[in-house]
Amino acid sequence: MAIELSEPATFQRVFAEHERGVYAAAFRILGNGAQAQDVVQDVFLRLWRRPRSFDERRGALGSYLRLMARSRALDLWREAQAGGRASDRLKLVVADEDLGVEVAPAPAAELAETRGVLGEALGRLPDAQREALLLAYWGGMTADEIARRSSVPLGTAKSRIRLGLSKLRDECGDALVGAA
Repeated sequence: MAIELSEPATFQRVFAEHERGVYAAAFRILGNGAQAQDVVQDVFLRLWRRPRSFDERRGALGSYLRLMARSRALDLWREAQAGGRASDRLKLVVADEDLGVEVAPAPAAELAETRGVLGEALGRLPDAQREALLLAYWGGMTADEIARRSSVPLGTAKSRIRLGLSKLRDECGDALVGAA
């Protein structure tokens, strides 16, 4: 007998049965309760929107949900890793204390050149992406805080940050790699 996931009562029962397993799968990868809870919400929202994506012939529903959670958690973990590396490079580029030219002329020249390249690339970003990056990396705001400040959904704020970083990486990746 097929599970009818589009029925609210059935979906509620499935959520109650599998929420903890989905959370545990995400938490094992992320190590962060809030992020794991976001993954739970994302997994069940996807299931609610596309209930026919689950095929009983391919396996158990619990396994399917935990696999979705693991996949989404790995995506978030990879984003955080890439974002952390980019953040470290951006912080180095915009460090408040410049290296003195008399102390280290080559690194100071490279840093000045990298800042110029980064500044030009930031200037070419769409306003929303530039604002999101500046708030995240120079303002120290989380994606949730940026979403509230900009009156946009959390996913939109995260997308703006991710797209902005991707464009910066494409435009001035070599300059940032040289600075790291």
